[in-house]
Amino acid sequence: MNDKQRMSTHDSLKAVSYKLFQVISDELDVNSAYVTQLGSTALEVISSFNKDHYLIPEGFIVDYDGAYCRLIFQSDHEVVKTNDLSSFALTKHMDLTKELEGKGFLGVTLRDFYGEVFGALCVMDKEEKDFTDKDIHFLRQMADVLSYVIHLDATLVDIELLSVPIIPIKKGLAILSLQGNINESRSQKIMEDTLHYAADKGIHSFIIDLSQLMLLENQFPDVLKNLVSGLNVMGVQVMMTGLPPWLVQKPGVSEHLSQLKTEYVADIESALNKIGYKLEK
Repeated sequence: MNDKQRMSTHDSLKAVSYKLFQVISDELDVNSAYVTQLGSTALEVISSFNKDHYLIPEGFIVDYDGAYCRLIFQSDHEVVKTNDLSSFALTKHMDLTKELEGKGFLGVTLRDFYGEVFGALCVMDKEEKDFTDKDIHFLRQMADVLSYVIHLDATLVDIELLSVPIIPIKKGLAILSLQGNINESRSQKIMEDTLHYAADKGIHSFIIDLSQLMLLENQFPDVLKNLVSGLNVMGVQVMMTGLPPWLVQKPGVSEHLSQLKTEYVADIESALNKIGYKLEK
């Protein structure tokens, strides 16, 4: 499992899979459908559906060596099916088979958008089930749909990481580049992340660059005031660069900005020079 998968909560995947599970259950006439995620040594059921019998609990974790998913990944066609887990040669002696008390089973590999193994999409029933090639094809189609959703979750993680782009320059010095639109939820995140970063990294000088700001919402001057005040209280010197003319011309903005305990500089290079940090070719 890569770093991005670890960070993501897979909210989109869970939401979509819950909707698909009912379709899968009806189409394949099975009690349970679930998605597992592959970790370094174990697999976790991150979403599940159980119609009549509670076979597969969400959050269930099993060691890789004792998981059905291992058999799926090692299969030539990345699929495992059996009408009865308790009599199937590969699973009848597994502790998991005794614990879950399932019989009919079908599972296929679930990959992300780039083809990396994410986990597996599986179905299970308390009764024996004879799964056909058509059933396998259908489950693989559902896995293809979920692979795009996994990509969506990963993209949302990227956006979240970029929402507060703090650039470390050297010990004690960093740049915060405020880009795009600053809405209410993002304002709160900017405040929290910047103040925590300053405290954790021992920052004594913060350059806040506004050159890439695209839209100013009404609450933004207050957020900026609170941010600068918070940094000042922590003993952090604040310099502001790249103030776009359209921002300064907005009613009331100049007054807000003039009250901030900060120095305004034309660009980042000038701010670095004032601090005593020279850019060399």
